[in-house]
Amino acid sequence: MPSYRVTLAVGALAPGVAPYAVLRAAARLVAEQVVVEAQDVRLIRGVPCAVVRYEAADDEVAIAVARLAVAGLRDTVEIRSDRVTRRDGGTWTPIA
Repeated sequence: MPSYRVTLAVGALAPGVAPYAVLRAAARLVAEQVVVEAQDVRLIRGVPCAVVRYEAADDEVAIAVARLAVAGLRDTVEIRSDRVTRRDGGTWTPIA
């Protein structure tokens, strides 16, 4: 089964939300739909990002999972952008 990754550029947190809770919530939302392989926080061009890697049957499912995660985080954190990539050999190919 292919591996996918959703990268969420994180903005302002809702009052009372701890930064570590964003990644945990994102991974939980993805895990409700598919198998989560890994989770990480990264700085990409100075912007904090929550990254969740997961398995999905195809690109459509992978995109739907990412959209559900973004929608589920709406009351927790501002998502500045999101990007879904698929693992193709040794590279990550953008799909959305």
